[in-house]
Amino acid sequence: MIRRLFLHFICLPAIALLALAAAPGARAQVRASLVSADASVQPGRAFTVALKLEHQPHWHTYWINAGTGYPTSLAWELPEGWQAGDIRWPVPIVIKDHTGTVTGNGYEAITLLPVTLTPPKDLKPGETVTLRAKADWLMCADVCVPGDATVTLTLPVSTAAPAPDAVVTAALAATPMPRAPDGWRVSATRHTGEKTVALAFAAEKNKAAAPALATLSPHFFSIDALIQYDQPQTVMTGEAGAVVTFTLPVSDAYEGDGARLAGVLAYDRDGARHGFIIDVPIQNGAAASSPPNRSDGGDAAAPADASASASAGFVGTLFLAFLGGLVLNLMPCVFPVLGIKILGFVNQAGADRRKVTLHGVAFTAGVLVSFWLLAGLLLVLRAGGQQLGWGFQLQSPSFVFCMAVFMLVFALNMSGLFEVGLSATGVGGQLQSKNGYTGSFFTGALAVLVATPCSAPFLAPALGAALALSAGESVLVFTAIAIGLSAPYLLLSIFPGAVKFLPRPGAWMETFKQLMSFLLYATVGALLWVLAAQTADSDYALLWVLFGFVLVAMAAWVYGRFGQPYGRKPARRAAGHAAALVLLAGGVWLGWPKSPADEPAAGAAGAPQVTWEKWTPDAVAAARAAGKTVYVDFTARWCATCQTNKLLVFKSEEVLRHFNDNGIVTLKADWTTRDPQITAELAKHNRAAVPFNLVYKPGQPEPLALPEILTPGIVLEAVR
Repeated sequence: MIRRLFLHFICLPAIALLALAAAPGARAQVRASLVSADASVQPGRAFTVALKLEHQPHWHTYWINAGTGYPTSLAWELPEGWQAGDIRWPVPIVIKDHTGTVTGNGYEAITLLPVTLTPPKDLKPGETVTLRAKADWLMCADVCVPGDATVTLTLPVSTAAPAPDAVVTAALAATPMPRAPDGWRVSATRHTGEKTVALAFAAEKNKAAAPALATLSPHFFSIDALIQYDQPQTVMTGEAGAVVTFTLPVSDAYEGDGARLAGVLAYDRDGARHGFIIDVPIQNGAAASSPPNRSDGGDAAAPADASASASAGFVGTLFLAFLGGLVLNLMPCVFPVLGIKILGFVNQAGADRRKVTLHGVAFTAGVLVSFWLLAGLLLVLRAGGQQLGWGFQLQSPSFVFCMAVFMLVFALNMSGLFEVGLSATGVGGQLQSKNGYTGSFFTGALAVLVATPCSAPFLAPALGAALALSAGESVLVFTAIAIGLSAPYLLLSIFPGAVKFLPRPGAWMETFKQLMSFLLYATVGALLWVLAAQTADSDYALLWVLFGFVLVAMAAWVYGRFGQPYGRKPARRAAGHAAALVLLAGGVWLGWPKSPADEPAAGAAGAPQVTWEKWTPDAVAAARAAGKTVYVDFTARWCATCQTNKLLVFKSEEVLRHFNDNGIVTLKADWTTRDPQITAELAKHNRAAVPFNLVYKPGQPEPLALPEILTPGIVLEAVR
């Protein structure tokens, strides 16, 4: 969000000025025409026509569920006896603005919207018929402009079977129309209280189709807006790869009964767009699969060779997990005792090679059992969490926030701000002196505890993958970590003479640890990026999260500065611990993600407020006659820049107070739906797009037009 604000301030003024310079002729940005698949009309025989929309680069129009805009529509004016079907919508794409923010679902480049027309049977051969329709659409780039056109098409009437129009027929054949999911069992499930719907695709024949589909960047587009269009969707495979499951976030604004999941599952394959038609009942609790949907198109199965790619991906995850476990041994809280532990094995065994090896095996077993217990705990939480939404935890803002705080704390630890695990290391030194294999086993278990605060950054993706894998695969990931951690001990117990070849502990280890911390900081940044899309619809929501992170970092600093032993008095250490705990709690409280319902409205808690009245020319005239300054905001809900302007300007207390103290009249010209009066007013000022803001000052005959991108300073300067 912060990056978005930066781009708005720095980049958007130039972009918007260029866009608005072309705005008077903006309708040329999308050209509409009516085309037919047949070169003639045969009485009584249905045929296909299409509204052809030709978008200029960077411009788009919208799908049936537009998101922030509104869909294209056709109002037919046909001769008597003709019938027109509904628009058959091609597979859409996700529309993003220049900052990468999702703003809707729609189309770019050249798009055909097919419609079936049925002529009456009493048409007279030899005549011609003119088909006419009024097309309306919303076209957006960095600004949004409603577009309309009257499209016509004249065709001859003939009793002979019509010849196809080769160009239009080829274009329609290349138009990606969604098909029924042939070869799949499709089901949808929603547990009580959850804000997600699980869409499951079970491959009936080709078991490689599921993992292949998961690799094709699939995305579900909801027809009725049950699924929130701008939230991330997760994809995972299970049941030996034969099932792929999509976790779809439910919209808080949805007002229907939510009994069915309807829409299009879109994906890209071989450079072309494809899509499945989805229309299944939403089951409560355990999913009940719908009967397989069939299609003659044969477009369902994804490439079979993708199963090999999925297998290779899992092998890569195991290698990453092994590497992460191995790197744990280089962390300062583990590495210094590595050689000591091996020498302990040797001393316990009296230099008997066989006994030394058995001690190494016992140590390795302790590590393995400890990691298996961790894996079991994960599986228990995940199994229980299926009813609590835990299975989709990365879609939970609270979980993402906690993960980001956790990563930040350990990144600060690796940067040297404070140390943890020192006392555990000392205990480990005492435990390893115990006699017998039990002592070696317990030392291995303790090594896992000692290593935990020093989690190597390579483990983050491996552990993240373990959350989404099946139970068996998750256990394998944890086993790979354990083998990585214990491998040096096991090898050195088998070859104890190799201890002398290990690098000597020294300052290089601290440098290495601090270098690794930047990978954890990168992970924190990625989690913040996810959190930015999940917080309330306000940049202030993310700002509180960032301030919360500042307090968490301060808690880590206080703990490291005042709460660590280093010869400090117990009272001072206790005070340091207490202060760090208070700061940590305050940071978590301040930064805890808030839902839109929790977000305070502008003007709350005693702050000044601005009341927006409906704009009309008479309202402007009346306010000016009373000697008032008038601020007019030409805006629309589908205009992302308009919403950003209001967020930046009218949540500024200085702006609100100035407007309130000086009695400035605020009028809103809401262009969310077509309004001829607002359109005419924009044209009067040589504008054809929003945002557009005017300030009428007493004694000045003409209003002052403000820039498209606003800041509190710009608005205050204009009204003062």
